[in-house]
Amino acid sequence: MIERNFITSGRNTVIHKVKKFDLLIINGEKPVVIISHRGIGIYKGEIPAKRSIAKKAYQDIVDISSAELFGEEKTLLFVQALDGIEYKIDYSKEGTSSFIKIHQNHYM
Repeated sequence: MIERNFITSGRNTVIHKVKKFDLLIINGEKPVVIISHRGIGIYKGEIPAKRSIAKKAYQDIVDISSAELFGEEKTLLFVQALDGIEYKIDYSKEGTSSFIKIHQNHYM
């Protein structure tokens, strides 16, 4: 069994669990979102070609549409970050201030 830096819950929730690694959320052709222990944002850098390259940069690639995760692209995704906040990523509002919003403060 592969040890991951995140777990999934339900149909559209990703839970970040290892402070050392940042998660790069890939959802088809939509913008890539980065989740770190300090929060969340849109990733502007280059996506590593291989997981081994990402691991050396302390990143983990999370492809939402892969069969091992959710199996399809998502319009709405919830992320529980290590800063104690649950974020809502609404891909239908891409490019607006409502794209990434705080859904719940201090879920822990």
